[in-house]
Amino acid sequence: MTRSAAPFSPRDPLGIDNLLTDEEKAIRGSVRRFCDDRVEPHVATWYEQAAIPDIRDLAVELGTLGVLGMHLEGYGCPGMSATDYGLACLELEATDSGLRSLVSVQGSLAMFAIHHWGSEEQKQRWLPEMAAGRAIGCFGLTEPDVGSDPSSMKSRARRDGGDWVLNARKMWITNGSVADVAVVWASTEEGVRGFVVPTDTPGFSAPLIKNKMSLRASVTSELVLDDVRLPADAVLPDVVGLRGPLTCLNEARYGIVWGAMGAARASLEAALSYAQDRTQFGRPISSFQLTQQKFADMSVEVAKGTLLALHLGRMKDGPGLAPVHVSYGKLNNVREAIEICRMARTVLGANGISLEYPVIRHMNNLESVLTYEGTSEMHLLSIGQALTGIPAYR
Repeated sequence: MTRSAAPFSPRDPLGIDNLLTDEEKAIRGSVRRFCDDRVEPHVATWYEQAAIPDIRDLAVELGTLGVLGMHLEGYGCPGMSATDYGLACLELEATDSGLRSLVSVQGSLAMFAIHHWGSEEQKQRWLPEMAAGRAIGCFGLTEPDVGSDPSSMKSRARRDGGDWVLNARKMWITNGSVADVAVVWASTEEGVRGFVVPTDTPGFSAPLIKNKMSLRASVTSELVLDDVRLPADAVLPDVVGLRGPLTCLNEARYGIVWGAMGAARASLEAALSYAQDRTQFGRPISSFQLTQQKFADMSVEVAKGTLLALHLGRMKDGPGLAPVHVSYGKLNNVREAIEICRMARTVLGANGISLEYPVIRHMNNLESVLTYEGTSEMHLLSIGQALTGIPAYR
């Protein structure tokens, strides 16, 4: 019996939707509709002005949507699957990397640290409020002179009687200036420890970082902690050493694997739509061979990257992911997403640099995504070590 060919859709050329459950498609659809209705009409202006005027209202709406800590269990968290979370990241970053970063830092860094390593009191105090978006969190690891080598951090915490006294400088911290709570990592006599720091604690400040050309629709800050005195129960009790922050980073990197493909897909779709209407030499530019080659190359990489993200999601929901698996995903998908955005920009010509279209915004944002939460070089070395058994970091 001859079977008919599956229908072809330019938006889903490999039929990836057929691999998703109805529930997964419903979750993706809900996030997509929220982004289309609530964020898309404003995000270019936010990017141009480098400000989100109603970020606290937006956080509450994201909490109502159920995407803050959506893959965590209990304490007001939705308890959805890793694949559900990945699909949400895909749609959030198809709107803007800054929006996905807000959600990712809240759920996969600050909330995950408290959920995974915190005391019951810390969980009860912060997680329900953060899941609802009524409290915003940030995650302080990177320092002005310490990025890829967190073991060299200069932040210090010392015991003083029954208290901790914390001195730290952290840099490039998403959500920092609007956060209610910061998870801050510092060296102690016992090793690296994490501290849950209410941002109204005396000695804590979070100056806004300005003059960015990337992630402009995102709050990025410095954290300054000068002799911040914390009670003994401010420390995350269940982890000592770099395993704590690195475990959190691996959670956030997983979301990037999906999110980068959202930015790439949005840029491809913008270029396809533009090329159908733009004419040169008396015909649409979509009819020219070189333009079609660009579309074919972009479509293949978006489809491959999305399949890779879905495969890693199924692994995370099943047997689990090793850090090197996430390195494969982040290295490939962000690297390819940037190239897709650059190629889409060439299709739009001079219009490609205008915020009337999303392409230049996605392209600039991905320059940050390429290097944050693990540079491409570090992920290459992670994969190299896994392949050879030889660490080559130094």
